[in-house]
Amino acid sequence: MTTTTGSGYRLEGTMLEICSCGVPCPCFIGEDPDGNECFGVIAFHLDSGHARGVDISGLTLINVAYIPGNALAGGWRSVVLIDDKADDAQYEALLEAFGGKLGGPLADLAGLIGELVAVERVPIEYDTHQAQGRLQAKGMVEAELMPIQSSPDGTTATLHDSAFTTIKGEPAYIGKSRRYQVNLPQYDMSWSFEGRNTMQTAWRMEHQP
Repeated sequence: MTTTTGSGYRLEGTMLEICSCGVPCPCFIGEDPDGNECFGVIAFHLDSGHARGVDISGLTLINVAYIPGNALAGGWRSVVLIDDKADDAQYEALLEAFGGKLGGPLADLAGLIGELVAVERVPIEYDTHQAQGRLQAKGMVEAELMPIQSSPDGTTATLHDSAFTTIKGEPAYIGKSRRYQVNLPQYDMSWSFEGRNTMQTAWRMEHQP
């Protein structure tokens, strides 16, 4: 992988969305959420990545978000959780990249957040594959996921080329939550759902100013 220098970044891994919408999530294709609001978690696990020259491979960042309408219209109320395995330099690089300070497509993504309530460092376990597995941010987020199987041979249902696709042609695997809980009462963000949407897809973003 090419290492970034200066203020650039190149990030590659998977994006996992878990939310309160039915299956599949209308937000993922740019439509309004079920019930006109969405209680979501978007987790980015970086298989490989550099931001302004700092290696952030193997780390995970989670955006816990209340979305008060169409996701692309912005106005998200968010708490960002950063993997406590990140050292100080990695923590700052993640914050600057995902906070939009380094520009490029991540700045567009950060622009959807209307209120960044808090940033927390927390132990994160990201053990998911094709919308199956487990996501945990200790004491804050708990989710167990299972795929939607679309055929008798057990193939997981997929969606292609959606509003949130970042790698052309890569499938988004469709699943649902066995259990999904957010516990952040100090920020007035606590909810619990079962049998609702999950999506997981390969993800890549790059910006070299």
